[in-house]
Amino acid sequence: MTMNKKIETICVQGGYTPKNGEPRQIPIYQSTTFKYDTSEDMGKLFDLEASGYFYSRLQNPTCDYVAAKICELEGGVAAMLTSSGQAANFFAIFNIANAGDHVISSSTIYGGTFNLFSVTMKKMGIDFTFISPDCTEQELNAAFRPNTKAVFGETIANPALTVIDFDKFVRAAHSHGVPVIIDNTFATPVNCRPFEFGVDIVTHATTKYMDGHGTQVGGCIVDSGNFDWMAHKEKFPGLCTPDDSYHGIVYTEKFGKGAYITKATAQLMRDFGSTAAPQSAFLVNLGLESLHVRMKRHCENGLAVAKFLKNHPNVDWVTYPGLEGDKYYDLAQKYMPNGTCGVVSFGVKGGRKAAEAFMKRLKVYAIETHVADARSCCLHPASATHRQLSEQELVAAGIGPELVRLSCGLESADDLIADLDQALRG
Repeated sequence: MTMNKKIETICVQGGYTPKNGEPRQIPIYQSTTFKYDTSEDMGKLFDLEASGYFYSRLQNPTCDYVAAKICELEGGVAAMLTSSGQAANFFAIFNIANAGDHVISSSTIYGGTFNLFSVTMKKMGIDFTFISPDCTEQELNAAFRPNTKAVFGETIANPALTVIDFDKFVRAAHSHGVPVIIDNTFATPVNCRPFEFGVDIVTHATTKYMDGHGTQVGGCIVDSGNFDWMAHKEKFPGLCTPDDSYHGIVYTEKFGKGAYITKATAQLMRDFGSTAAPQSAFLVNLGLESLHVRMKRHCENGLAVAKFLKNHPNVDWVTYPGLEGDKYYDLAQKYMPNGTCGVVSFGVKGGRKAAEAFMKRLKVYAIETHVADARSCCLHPASATHRQLSEQELVAAGIGPELVRLSCGLESADDLIADLDQALRG
């Protein structure tokens, strides 16, 4: 009998079931290569005629166990780990978009992803249109072109904390025959499972809450298996026509719902080598085992800090989608009724200089290019992660010079609030 396990149980036991006498914790297969008895056996692997492992640049058992757990957490059909969240987002797009193609993206996405899309992938011949997540359906539909291949966004944007309206973006994308790709890093599948709202592909920076302890850099791509590539085969020839590098295999015909991840592994991981290390995957799994417990505390601390900042005389504004009265509160309640994340953005009165002075006085919060960690940290994005953006692009991304991004960890909420208060008062 198949048991529909709760998210808490999947966090602890998903992805790997040891057999009699096997290790209870997932083994670390710290090996580049795997031995076979005959060349014919290995040849079947290279031709994608058999499943198995031959070189860890493509696949590794430890990584696959962890990918399987994340896949189960999201409710997908197939998943793969990558060396970083950036690699996951790059692969997710490049797997279906080539030179001459077009992609629509929310404008409030993480600065590193914005740069990947607007600069690096543009050099590769892929054009991106950035649109406000608050756009009307008419504005969104007007952004599509005949060569549009995907729509991309973040469940909760980093650091703008906008909440994307899945219904609006899914409706538009599917009416134009393209999939929706969502970076679900901040919400995690504990608080939001985008596939339940029609999203097709999900990415993660496992570096953040999934790890939760600042020990590794990694990413993951999960496919829902629900998008019908063959119904739009003229748009997706890479999946729906023969691949000459694998003896004419047509991924959708041979691998069905596993086609998208198989292609990303067989082609992109083979050629780009953005491989997750087995040791890193092992560390992600340790984090996943407590994800459901930690997310609750992160959200409690985030809300407590947001409420405090909202009433502080030296604070101009506060953005936290879990805070009643926030612009995105209703959308957050619709898609994430059990909590959003532990990240809070706010504006220090006095602008850039005041924000920088505030950060120098912090004692519990640490200045780091990081979020979603057990330890609380903060960042001034305009002078750090988003410093490559122009003033106009900063405004479009919802990032002003006074914005400070807080990541509320697992410490005492009272201590976090006391630290913020003394730093704001100077």
